[in-house]
Amino acid sequence: MDRTVIAYVIYLVVSIALTVWVARTLSRNGRIFLADVLRGDDRLADAVNHLLVVGFYLVNLGFVALYLSDDDTITDTRGVFEALSTKLGVVLLVLGAMHLGNVYVLNRIRRRGMLEREPVPPVQPQEWIAPRVGA
Repeated sequence: MDRTVIAYVIYLVVSIALTVWVARTLSRNGRIFLADVLRGDDRLADAVNHLLVVGFYLVNLGFVALYLSDDDTITDTRGVFEALSTKLGVVLLVLGAMHLGNVYVLNRIRRRGMLEREPVPPVQPQEWIAPRVGA
């Protein structure tokens, strides 16, 4: 069997396994975070969590498929390892970037929700004080 095909098969198996593992880990551990962001609405948290996982799979597996092709022919075992390390390294970076992007957006939503939940002063202000000149 051609070494290039062997490298492709190994790349696909490892990339798909990594994508599934990361998606399951994020789904399992991110559900609690989503419930907090969505103010304890468990049904909505489960729905958003599922949609995020589906989107995660689509983007990452699409990237894995697009990044599969290689113009170089692999002629030796060293070439297999070099090609795999490059491809898998890029896949890991994309998985990490996707994770950080999701956490960033959800954290922004969470902060906004926390600000909206802060209590307002119980009484209206009694007077207005003009700013001093030169202050």
